[in-house]
Amino acid sequence: MDDRRPPLSPASFWARVSVDVDFGLRRGAWYRVVAMTPETVVLDVHGQAIEAPRVAIEVVDSLPFQWAVVPRPRNASFMIPASWGDHYGVCPHCAYRAPLFGAPAVLQCPGCGLTFVVGWEERYLGRNSGAA
Repeated sequence: MDDRRPPLSPASFWARVSVDVDFGLRRGAWYRVVAMTPETVVLDVHGQAIEAPRVAIEVVDSLPFQWAVVPRPRNASFMIPASWGDHYGVCPHCAYRAPLFGAPAVLQCPGCGLTFVVGWEERYLGRNSGAA
């Protein structure tokens, strides 16, 4: 019996970075999967195919509809205002970054205008559970 697995069909899979490493992908943002093998994932990032190691990527079969609560990166001074604190939100629809002042339960995205629940209970990149 052949124990090699064929490439997985990326039909409608979505993926995001799952480790604290810079792959040129926005932390917390979901990207459509173009191709996937047990070793690599190819993502559609604004029309460009970006390959990343499978072990560093979270893959799901449907797009989650809640804000990702992302811990502030150490080198975030140029992209995330210090006034936002230790974490910020990333919209599940358009990947817009937004502050999470006062630990809101839901938030309307300033980028796309859609409203989603904030994923406080989710542990993303080692962030502690619960609102901060």
